[in-house]
Amino acid sequence: MGWMERFFKLKEQGTDVRTELLAGLTTFLTMAYIIFVNPSILGDAGMPKDAVFVATCVAAAIGTLVMGLYANYPIALAPGMGLNAYFAYGVVKGMGYTWEAALGAVFISGCLFLAISLFRIREMIINGIPHSIRTAITAGIGLFLGIIALKNAGIVTASPATLVTLGDLHQTPALLAIAGFFVIVALDRLKVKGAILIGIVAVTILSFLVAGNKFAGIVSAPPSIAPTLMKLDISAALSVGILNVVLVFFLVELFDATGTLMGVANRAGLLKTGKMDRLNKALLADSTAIVAGSMLGTSSTTAYIESAAGVQAGGRTGLTAITVAVLFLACLFIAPLAGAVPAYATAPALFYVSCLMLRELADVAWDDTTESVPAVVTALLMPFTYSIANGIAFGFISYAGLKLLTGRGKEVPVMVWIIAGLFVFMYVYLGGH
Repeated sequence: MGWMERFFKLKEQGTDVRTELLAGLTTFLTMAYIIFVNPSILGDAGMPKDAVFVATCVAAAIGTLVMGLYANYPIALAPGMGLNAYFAYGVVKGMGYTWEAALGAVFISGCLFLAISLFRIREMIINGIPHSIRTAITAGIGLFLGIIALKNAGIVTASPATLVTLGDLHQTPALLAIAGFFVIVALDRLKVKGAILIGIVAVTILSFLVAGNKFAGIVSAPPSIAPTLMKLDISAALSVGILNVVLVFFLVELFDATGTLMGVANRAGLLKTGKMDRLNKALLADSTAIVAGSMLGTSSTTAYIESAAGVQAGGRTGLTAITVAVLFLACLFIAPLAGAVPAYATAPALFYVSCLMLRELADVAWDDTTESVPAVVTALLMPFTYSIANGIAFGFISYAGLKLLTGRGKEVPVMVWIIAGLFVFMYVYLGGH
């Protein structure tokens, strides 16, 4: 294992091979849902579901491998929720474009992304994020994880009268999720290795015994990727009408991934003076995955907030990410086994991580409302609009606007004005995301 120590600098990060592998498995279990959800959503856009399943696994593996081997961060990538819905219901079904043209738009946005990463423009954007917004991104992601977890557990449900309401707590999944949450928090507090993973596995085992979960076997042969491989239509995506789609993809990818990278790295203690050391490498991993995914046949790939679960389990290096990548490839053959872990089994893990990420709000300068209000706006808009990018957008706009209205416009970095302006343009002329 000596080469692993040298390559990933495990000791320097205060971790070891076993911890990294456990962390990788934990992250994978919390995000494995995407290999079943993504084909379902893109299938609504007319894409062949079996081929999308393969594209999802392979794109996730490619992006996460690059993140692990090149950037050495414990952050996993996969096709993003929200972006896949915008792809299927906004671009294809709403605007009437073919899914091939939509894939072309994803490809172009990925190339733009790659260009600004190579020229370090994206790094300048990230380093220009004010401290209050940066802090709020982590807390906002925590709130976002919280609402995802509560929804998956059936504890929070939709209501036509009040938008959200308490779910039926007599249901077995909700009770199992609550029990799993207490087990995870208690074990983690008692410093038990793999506490989060133990909680997920325990709830999954109980789901077979008391919740009617069915075991569908372990191994199955992967379907063909041919129906979506290299089917993107770049010329259609370059037509004037769809250029606004490219811009929306680009801006959402940029700030979704940026927010996630910053938030998870901050949670892992990997930020130095508020910045990521190997940020550009992480950004290149991200943009490479988008380009590769569009060629394989899936919507935009992005860094996953569920990586925070692996970080809480002790993941600190790229070895965690490589473990996730290997498991995504294995899923091509063990989809029935991966599909046996219900959403309410991973919900307690995500909810616990959500609780821990909210501590970041303690760092906000509460006595200065031009700092604290944009921070709160950033954090609250993420779960309430179900989008990390929207939270960041409104944070930037309110930060620039409040500084200007209070005669402190000179304190605002140039990059913040540019980004706030871009977002105002997006919402006014492109209808937002």
